[in-house]
Amino acid sequence: MSDAELEERFLKIRKGRLAQLQQQQQGGAGVPGNGGQDEQRKQQEAEARASILSQILQPEAADRLGRIRLVKASRATDVENRLITLAQSGQLRAKVTEEQLKELLGAMAENIEREGPSGGKIVVSRRKGGWDDEDDLLDL
Repeated sequence: MSDAELEERFLKIRKGRLAQLQQQQQGGAGVPGNGGQDEQRKQQEAEARASILSQILQPEAADRLGRIRLVKASRATDVENRLITLAQSGQLRAKVTEEQLKELLGAMAENIEREGPSGGKIVVSRRKGGWDDEDDLLDL
């Protein structure tokens, strides 16, 4: 390779690296190379979810789901996933009303309670035949 070819390759590499650094600086401190792509993909997924939910929820139900999201985002996401699955499988024939959303929330709450350890109850197991505080006083 001649000096001119090497210099040309060096300039191309330098320009590419400069463009990459500028993109990172504009997009924040992300993963080099695909930080902007991840954000763009997440934004597209969020827009698609919002679009699907606006098609399958009545305004009152959408408001209730929004209030649930303020209190517990994970529960709202679970409900959204369930609704989207039902819609994609063709099990929803009409828009979901607020009452239907309440029923779905109740059913999901029951499932969560059943799936939890020992039905959501706290079980205390005490040791038997262990140390006793009164024994310590007798040693004195």
